[in-house]
Amino acid sequence: MDITATRRQAKIPTVWTRRLQVLTFISSVVFAIGTLLHGWVIINPGTLELMMTLSGKTPAEAATEVPGFLAGFRTVGAVYVIGNALGMLALRGWKWTFWVALAVNVTQAAGPFGMIPPVMWKACAQLYGTVGLLPSIVTDGGALILSIVLIVSLARFRSTWAHRRA
Repeated sequence: MDITATRRQAKIPTVWTRRLQVLTFISSVVFAIGTLLHGWVIINPGTLELMMTLSGKTPAEAATEVPGFLAGFRTVGAVYVIGNALGMLALRGWKWTFWVALAVNVTQAAGPFGMIPPVMWKACAQLYGTVGLLPSIVTDGGALILSIVLIVSLARFRSTWAHRRA
């Protein structure tokens, strides 16, 4: 059998194919909005100054470090907004969009597990209460759930987007 023909083997959609694509699309829209809210509204110079002073820096040290930290934080945020925007292409069913969505969501889910300093949560909660935590809880928690769903789908069907091999 020709190896090229094997690789191009037809994939048959299952009942889960479209549902998984729609779930990924909706999640990507919500996560992009949540990332924008968290990175450009909740996390601002005031939040970062409080975060740094809570972690032991003097107000003067915090004031000098905030611009660089904010630029780096927003650069990472922009990468996730772009990644989530690419996840919106899940409706097209392209194989590469599955892998992008999985990579973006697995890494975004890692935020609360050490990627985001715990003191940032404390600063957000002090300044904004629960509302200040919601965008990140929704994006990071939702990304964890979507990652699990995508991984289970991949393990179950051994194919992207829950396709069955012909």
